[in-house]
Amino acid sequence: MKKRNIWKNVKFPLQLIREKRGKIVDVFYKENINHIAIINSKKGVRRGDHYHKKTTQHILITKGVLEYWHKPLNSKKPAKYELLKEGDLVSTPPFEVHALNIIEDNQFIVFSEGKRGGKDYESDTYRVKPSIIRNSKNKQSSAKNKN
Repeated sequence: MKKRNIWKNVKFPLQLIREKRGKIVDVFYKENINHIAIINSKKGVRRGDHYHKKTTQHILITKGVLEYWHKPLNSKKPAKYELLKEGDLVSTPPFEVHALNIIEDNQFIVFSEGKRGGKDYESDTYRVKPSIIRNSKNKQSSAKNKN
């Protein structure tokens, strides 16, 4: 899992252009994106609890906040989470179990490298049980809620 804020952590070859009309930021450059989806979620729902064998997913938060839970597929350790806010981009590699805990109404865009859209939506998706999202009382943020 890699996390960055598209407005704050702009590293070469990506660029942030500031001008009198506003700002333009590169999200990707020379990436092999096969599918893009916009997802609106309501507070209190969970998404995910799955992994992909071949697909890499990138999630860009455009509105609201969510908890992104993650762990390597065969890890015995409990999952960790990152608090994602507007502008945060998280990348999920193959064989990483991931789940989203929606803590307020939000919107995010998912960019997929590999099968994930249309008739292929579930073809590289492997569900896991039980959920990797733990009870709120026991959460340990790998980001320590600073982001």
